[in-house]
Amino acid sequence: MGWMERTRIGWMERTRIGWMERARIGWMERALDGLNGLALRRGGAAALPAHLITGTDGEDAAFFYLRHKGYVVVARRWVSGELPGDIDLIAWLGPMLCFVEVKTRTAHDATPAEVAVDSHKRTVLRRLARQYVRQLPQETAPPVRFDVLSVYLVPGKQREFVHFEGNFGWSERWEGERLD
Repeated sequence: MGWMERTRIGWMERTRIGWMERARIGWMERALDGLNGLALRRGGAAALPAHLITGTDGEDAAFFYLRHKGYVVVARRWVSGELPGDIDLIAWLGPMLCFVEVKTRTAHDATPAEVAVDSHKRTVLRRLARQYVRQLPQETAPPVRFDVLSVYLVPGKQREFVHFEGNFGWSERWEGERLD
């Protein structure tokens, strides 16, 4: 991809949402970071294990990353009440309903973060997604996509996001089939 095409794509991403909305999202992100820092200094997060704090920080970062890209996030850490597990983020991108699994790391290991979404995790996410879609008020199911968003929160470095849109489908032999 040439520099002109990268510039055009960058411009399109920046204009996807208005500057006022981007400013508001940026303010909210900075406010949340400040509140999280305050909670850590006061010992409010001390009861949580370090990996849960890292996961929560990654989900917060992923939330704002998706908002900046124009997604409308409608649920965070959604649980059905009947099935085990949760869905990290549920968002709409136009008419597409996206179920997003967030994987957060504090280092670039030999194994990328997204590899942690194994067959078992995909099965759990599919079951939860079916339950979520069933409870929507629409007559027909919307188009659905399963994304994996790797968030790297490496100390001393800028946050890094690797977004795998449509990473997997409704079955392991997915070829674009729809929800039954």
